[in-house]
Amino acid sequence: MYIIDQNSKIPLHIQLYNELKSDIISNLKIGDKINSIRKTSTLYNVSKNTVETAYSQLVAEGFIDSYPKSGYVVTDTNYNNFNTTNIETTTTIEKQKKYLYDFHPARLEKSSFPLKLWKRIFTKVIDDSLDFGAYSNSQGEYGLREEISKYLISSRRVRCNPEQIIVSNGFLDSMQLLANMLQQTYKSFAIEEPGYHVAYKAFDGYGYKINKIPLDAHGIKIEDLKESNSKLVYITPSHQYPTGVSMPVSKRLELLNWAKEKDAFIIEDDYDSELTYENRPIPSLQGLDKFDRVIYIGTFSKSLSPAIRVNYMVLPAILMELYKKSFHFQDSSVSLMTQKTLQIFMQDGYWDKHLRKIRTLNKKKHNLMRDLLIQNLGDSLKIETQGGGLAILINPNIAFDFEKLKLLAESTQIKIYFAKDNSGGNWDAIRMGFGGLKLEEIPIAIDMFSDIWHKCIIKY
Repeated sequence: MYIIDQNSKIPLHIQLYNELKSDIISNLKIGDKINSIRKTSTLYNVSKNTVETAYSQLVAEGFIDSYPKSGYVVTDTNYNNFNTTNIETTTTIEKQKKYLYDFHPARLEKSSFPLKLWKRIFTKVIDDSLDFGAYSNSQGEYGLREEISKYLISSRRVRCNPEQIIVSNGFLDSMQLLANMLQQTYKSFAIEEPGYHVAYKAFDGYGYKINKIPLDAHGIKIEDLKESNSKLVYITPSHQYPTGVSMPVSKRLELLNWAKEKDAFIIEDDYDSELTYENRPIPSLQGLDKFDRVIYIGTFSKSLSPAIRVNYMVLPAILMELYKKSFHFQDSSVSLMTQKTLQIFMQDGYWDKHLRKIRTLNKKKHNLMRDLLIQNLGDSLKIETQGGGLAILINPNIAFDFEKLKLLAESTQIKIYFAKDNSGGNWDAIRMGFGGLKLEEIPIAIDMFSDIWHKCIIKY
């Protein structure tokens, strides 16, 4: 039995995560099953969302995987095989060590969340019109899907309606649903290399053959994709993860033609499309699709909050038919109150106002960090990507001791992150996140970082 303290200040999902991880490392072996979400929820008197969040983190870190008809199974019991210090999905579950400055590449500043407004809307939507005695819509509440549809049509030029949208509990939830839905037709899965490790994990866990496709200066190499014979590909065309490359229109059209000819599907992850600081956001690939071959994935994590765990996807008509026929029985994994609050937040115009505010704030942070890095590091600095998202990716332009940098950063209580930890392949860069820092903290944080950077330059 695990120890879950309902009165502790530590969130329940973190307590459960820590207990499960400790049990896996110390007692379990590869192939051992762990309890279902429903059973764990009942056993420890916690919500299904609490259990799902803990399990999702363990899946993301590679401790367990979800297999059809088998449930959750331990995939490794050797702690040394895990690198859990630099995993982007540890936004809400992390080591308790305190850092003076944390350059997390996917975090938002705590005060940027409109908490007072959210609480006011939350209070407003709790009334007797809500039926707490019934299960919520498995696709997500229609009103929320309607607002998401309006937003995507106007801001991302996505071709969609509310009936095509499925609301999920984070990115992994969406990807596992897709992997489950498509496994009878598709046996291989192509992904960019470097690319997002969570997408890899989701499809690998369902037994797909994974084909890693290299990049060129404009995104995924389509010739290599063709040679792989995969008919299912995951890409991040507007802001490639992690290199920041944007796919031009000509290549997008070539990719869409490939999908049409091969009867293939493209999974477009538009994860941080709202956060561009130098140019207008690039319209979605899905908006160019005349053949209904693109599955569009979006999130509220990068602009509103990763903690509310709201992700969504837009399915092509043929896949929507498959979902309604065989997968509609799955309960919605986002709480009713979160969905209704977010619906009103969007419906009453607060989402648009929030986006303008968050873009302005993060543009200031981005520009300040970029200018200070250039000023302090000079010719020793190479900026790999900037101009969007929540991080600037950098590398040294000279001989450099990376291991020394990691040691000095830890000893100075500075938390830094590397692209390779989340994306595989040979390409790497230091991910200098600015979203979680206050504007006034950035000069001091960069001064401290610059001091240890100069100590790591190798002089001959």
